[in-house]
Amino acid sequence: MSLTNPLTVEALPDLLKDDTKVKLAGVDVDGMLRGKLVSKKKFLSVAKEGFGFCSVIFGWDMHDRTYDKELKISNKQNGYRDLIAVPDLNSFRRIPWEDDVPFFLVSFFEDGSKPVCADPRGLLKTTVGKLQEKGYNAMAGAELEFFQFKVPPSTSTTADSPSPSVTSFLNQNPPHALPPLTEGMFGYSITRPTLNKSYYHEVYDVCAKFRCDLEGWHTESGPGVYEAALEFGQISEMADRASLFKYVVRSVANGYGITPCFMAKPRHGLPGNSGHTHVSVVDKDGKNLFFRDETDANAKYPDIAQLSDLGRHFLAGILDGLPDVMPMLAPTINSYKRLVENFWAPVTVSWGLEHRAASVRLIAPPTSKPGATRFEIRVPGADANPYFVMSAILALGWRGVEKKLEIPIPPLGKGEDVGTGADRGARLAKSLREATERFTRKDSIAREVFGDDFVDHFGGTRENEVRLWDEAVTDWELKRYIETV
Repeated sequence: MSLTNPLTVEALPDLLKDDTKVKLAGVDVDGMLRGKLVSKKKFLSVAKEGFGFCSVIFGWDMHDRTYDKELKISNKQNGYRDLIAVPDLNSFRRIPWEDDVPFFLVSFFEDGSKPVCADPRGLLKTTVGKLQEKGYNAMAGAELEFFQFKVPPSTSTTADSPSPSVTSFLNQNPPHALPPLTEGMFGYSITRPTLNKSYYHEVYDVCAKFRCDLEGWHTESGPGVYEAALEFGQISEMADRASLFKYVVRSVANGYGITPCFMAKPRHGLPGNSGHTHVSVVDKDGKNLFFRDETDANAKYPDIAQLSDLGRHFLAGILDGLPDVMPMLAPTINSYKRLVENFWAPVTVSWGLEHRAASVRLIAPPTSKPGATRFEIRVPGADANPYFVMSAILALGWRGVEKKLEIPIPPLGKGEDVGTGADRGARLAKSLREATERFTRKDSIAREVFGDDFVDHFGGTRENEVRLWDEAVTDWELKRYIETV
């Protein structure tokens, strides 16, 4: 849902006439919101040209530890300089759980008006701009699955935080002792949410108030697992909503002592948390350009008989470049624990009409309306940064259109699984190390579509993550070796 009319700087004083403060936030490479509360006077003075924001949010990791490897945007040499944060007025919302305080997202710039290469919102805007220059646009949908845990009431609380602290619990207990919100496997249950009905309905209602509307909201298969399907819309707005959905859920959950968990694989032996992303391309009038007006009786594969030439090239681009952008779709060490065989997650470059085991599921007639023709990319987990996911899909697909690439592999047939003899696609990376090495190599397709500055920066942050993992001593190692070697 967009604002009815674009918001202007001149309209702000009237819009905020009853307010005294404004909350602002940008997005870092890990998809985390980083921001502050400012006075209304301050906001009105910077709404047009922006304000200084410390670049360290691009110089440290998700736990505020600066990267060992100095990266170009923010480092000791440049003094962790300020960037210019410019509010996106059309991202305006009010935060229902904070007395309706006004809220705006920001984008980051340097050297005047140059977008910061690693700013997730800026990267997606640049990518979408390539289509808009041709008179096209992109639409998207996002589905996010997540586990939920509830700390036992006996855990210590404070006056400022009356809900039990998961951090305190994990300081005193092993991770596997953290209880799920509910037990058992109850995918699509209409009775299971009644066990926490106030929380369940509050999340849905608050999403609507926060311009983060949901199309679907249900339990998934797994203890305490929910899935949200966000309302379909223009791709940049969808990325905003996917990012802000996590903010909504965590904020609402705090009041119930619940901890939502979007990591890709929280529990061994159970399916992980997916972040399936749907994408289509439309013209200036909103017409879906993936649908073929007349069935192609001579199509190379029956699966694409209703898919336009533009759609075929777009699919070919995704399949051709998918292995080179894996850190953007699976950005953490844990991401690759989800991408394993036999757990409803794709592990190869693969596609098929209505095929839920493949990396790319083509959704097209006869199983959908013509206007709903689209690709569902099933590789990303819920841990991925939605701006990077959508940038990667769109950039690869558009590269396929520009180069008129041909679909490189046949589709998986019904009943054919990934990794079988029928699957002729390459195996995707099995680890963040492998994925990052391919992402950063000299001839990577990622460098071709996003440029060296972005790849060097984001690749450097992933190398940092790998190094921290290499140095970690895990519970598994202790249990396996403490008495045996």
